Amino acid sequence: MADTSPARGRWAFRPLPPEPRSIVELIRSGTLDAELAATIWLLVEGHVPLLVAGDGQGAGKTTLLQALCDFVRPQTRIVELAGATETFEWLPQASELGWPGAARSTHGAAGVRPDAMLLLAPELSDHLPSYTWGEAARLAVRAATIGYGLAATIHADSLDAVFEELRRPPVGLGDDELSHLGVVLVLRRLDGDRRRVVAAHYVRPVSRDVHGHVQRLGPAVLATWDPASDRLEHFGWGVVPELATRVGSRAGDFELEADVRRALLTDLAASGVTDVGPVRTAIARYRTTAANATSISRPSAVGPPASPASN
Repeated sequence: MADTSPARGRWAFRPLPPEPRSIVELIRSGTLDAELAATIWLLVEGHVPLLVAGDGQGAGKTTLLQALCDFVRPQTRIVELAGATETFEWLPQASELGWPGAARSTHGAAGVRPDAMLLLAPELSDHLPSYTWGEAARLAVRAATIGYGLAATIHADSLDAVFEELRRPPVGLGDDELSHLGVVLVLRRLDGDRRRVVAAHYVRPVSRDVHGHVQRLGPAVLATWDPASDRLEHFGWGVVPELATRVGSRAGDFELEADVRRALLTDLAASGVTDVGPVRTAIARYRTTAANATSISRPSAVGPPASPASN
């Protein structure tokens, strides 16, 4: 994940980021498992927003977010928000999304593709001037409602607490806006240095059916942690068709891709490949191999038409 944020003269104190850890190292340590990581890989790669919640300092929120951002598509432009000094001058839709001040020109906005840009907020809070809160946090989530990517952490110990933090002033988001949070992971620090994702949620975005009626569905649980077995129990299979549609795939293809990526992450963990560099190389190599396989299997532009794909 490369930070391509424009230099905007940031003055705010920014805490030193934690030493980067790979997603494979976090799998080996039990923070999450390969099955959940593979599902998140597909969703993050598909530009679904990601929020890591945890209560208090030292929960490991930033470490987990950094590791999962290695799944962001390489061509995505990542803009790290500048906290109290953020102006959003680079965001053509800032005014229409409610950013105060002079209206911003949307001239040239056609060249800014929301699906090719991700807003990175190391933390949604008012704890430091370098963090994102108030109107800036509201705008970041609203940007996700029109297709921009979003990756952030927040102080909260449950999905309900996340919603409550972002509903109340000075952020003041509505429920329909909050429905675009995407994947919300709740991370908890246990005894000693053990950290566990205790719940993984998929927040369903408000939508309309074929008749134009507004559809509001509650969040889906992807996984929960069982303290007795110290393992995650998975429930994402129940919403695979929704997840697949969200990333422009078919349910069967989504399941196959998740299985292949789970196996890759499991093999890396079993082989002791945990350093950030080698893991990123393995992810990049997989993407190249998968892209080549897709290209080879794609029907030729000349010759007989392909048979209709079955659902």
